[in-house]
Amino acid sequence: MLLNRTSRNCRLLPTIRGFSGCSKRTMEYDPDDVQFEERGSVQFITLNRPSQLNALNQSMVKKLTPNFRRHLMTEDQKVKTFVMKGAGEKAFCAGGDIKAIVSSKDTTFFKEEYELNHLIGTMKKPHVAIIDGITMGGGVGLSIHGSIRVATENTVFAMPETAIGFFTDVGGSYFLHRLPRNIGTYLALTGARLKGKQLFAAGIATHYVERASIPKLEELIVSTDTDDASVLSKAITDAFPVESEPEQLLTELVPDIDKIDKVFQLGSMKEIMQTLEEMDQEDEWVSKTLNTLKSVSPLSLRVVHRQINLGRNLSFKDCFVMELGIATQMLKENDFYEGVRALLIDKDKNPKWEPKTLDLVKRERVDPYFQSITKKDYREGEEDA
Repeated sequence: MLLNRTSRNCRLLPTIRGFSGCSKRTMEYDPDDVQFEERGSVQFITLNRPSQLNALNQSMVKKLTPNFRRHLMTEDQKVKTFVMKGAGEKAFCAGGDIKAIVSSKDTTFFKEEYELNHLIGTMKKPHVAIIDGITMGGGVGLSIHGSIRVATENTVFAMPETAIGFFTDVGGSYFLHRLPRNIGTYLALTGARLKGKQLFAAGIATHYVERASIPKLEELIVSTDTDDASVLSKAITDAFPVESEPEQLLTELVPDIDKIDKVFQLGSMKEIMQTLEEMDQEDEWVSKTLNTLKSVSPLSLRVVHRQINLGRNLSFKDCFVMELGIATQMLKENDFYEGVRALLIDKDKNPKWEPKTLDLVKRERVDPYFQSITKKDYREGEEDA
C-alpha cells in the first residue's frame, strides 16, 4: 500500500505555513458543484460538475475544506467516514480548472487546494475516494492522500502537467517517489496513463472494484459503520478481493516495467535522455517515451525531476510548502501560459517553449523554483547538466 494514514499520528492544522490568505478577485460560486449526503455515519461527497469532467475549482475547494473541518472536530462524532466520488460516468475529477487559474494569475487557488490536500492526508477518519473514470491533476490530490482509494475498470490516471508547462503538484513531491520501481517518476515526466487494475498494481489504488459493484461497495461502507480506516479497508478487501498481489500484477499489467525502472531511476534528465537514445529505437516503448520527453516543456522536466528527488527528504507538510513555491514561480514564466494556450485554448498543439531544448535549461534557471526550501535540502551535484 502506498500510504498508510491510519498509522500516522497527526492532528489537524488550521493552516499550513505559507498557505494562508484569500483572493481579492471575484470567484464564480456555484451552490451545486459539490453535493453532500449522509447515510448513517457516512458522508457521501459528490463532485458535481460532470460537463467539465468534475474539474476542481475554487468554489468547490471553499466547500470541501470547511466541511471536513466541521466533521473532524472532536466533539462531532456523527460522521465517521467520508466517501468522495464524481458525478456522471466519465470522471472522478479530471484536474484543476486550469483556464481559470491562467486568467487570474493568482496563487490563491493553489494555496487553498494544497491546504485541502494536506487536510485529507492527515485526517484520522477514513477518507474513501471512488476514482471511477478520469482522475488527473487536482483529482489526484483529492484522492491519493486519503486512506482508501478504489479504482474501477474505467479509471484513467495521469499527471500530464509537463505537457502544459506545469509540474506535478497536489503532493506529487510526496507520493510519486513512493510508487514501486520508479514508475512514479516515469508518470510525472511523461504524463503516461495507467488504467483500471494497473492503478492497484502500482499502489495508487488500495482496492479494485468493478463499476457495476459500486452500489454494493457503498452499502458495505455504510454497514461497516467505523471510524477506523484499517477496519474498513479489510472489509472492502474481503468483499472485493483481487486475485493477485500488486507486485505480481505490476509485472503482468505493465510489461515495460523493467525498462521504466532502469531508465527512471537515473539521477538527472540528461542521463535519462542519453540512456533512451542508446536503447533500441525500434522498441515501441523506447521510441514513444523519447518522443514524449522531447515534446513537453524542457523547463518543466528539469523542475519536476528535481522536485521528486527533493521530496524524498521532505515531510508531507514541507512538500506542499515547496510546491507552493514552485507554483508561484510557474506563474511568472512563459511555459505554463504557452502550454495552456497550445493544448487547451487554441489547441494548435504547437507550444513555443522557453528554453526550447533540455540542454539549454541550466541549473540557475531551475533554482528559483526552490527558494522555499533551504540549501541543505539540495542533493549534492544534482542536475548540473
